[in-house]
Amino acid sequence: MAKLAVFFPGIGYHCDKPLLYYGRDVACEAGYDKYINIKYEYPKFDIKDVKSMREAALNLLDQAHEQLKDIKWDEYEEVVFIAKSIGTTLAANYADELKLPNMKLVLLTPLVYTYQWEIKNAVAFIGSRDQFSTLEDIQKLSDEHKVPLYVYDGCNHSLECDDTCKNLDIMKEVMKIISDFIKY
Repeated sequence: MAKLAVFFPGIGYHCDKPLLYYGRDVACEAGYDKYINIKYEYPKFDIKDVKSMREAALNLLDQAHEQLKDIKWDEYEEVVFIAKSIGTTLAANYADELKLPNMKLVLLTPLVYTYQWEIKNAVAFIGSRDQFSTLEDIQKLSDEHKVPLYVYDGCNHSLECDDTCKNLDIMKEVMKIISDFIKY
């Protein structure tokens, strides 16, 4: 049977940015022989509070549903959703709706809103200086959902800091963790 990887980007963080680009490579190397990059068309969102974040997420979720409506989920031995930022809210929602026994979630810089759904078989990553999520909130929610959380000191919402070589080391570490997680 085939394996499917679905990529849920953030707003402004599309699937060709480093975390999702290399995440796709790692998934392909791990035997995920089909992948889908979700693409959004959206008006300019002002996502400064929970209410506006929810409205934006619902708009994008409708678009994701449309793009995934013809997928025959039972044809896949394994499914992984790899998501970034607001995409983590969509992936968590969609995974909770599907309730597939063979589902894995990779949450790259999740938002507090992501954790309103039941999250199983997941791993998460955040920077200590994430401008859209507080480390304390994400740590608490990850603990409650039993989601291992990897924290990168001094890094922003893209898991980057002011040191390019350190960013490359972080990227390598994140991809290794993702690879190990989705292989087993």
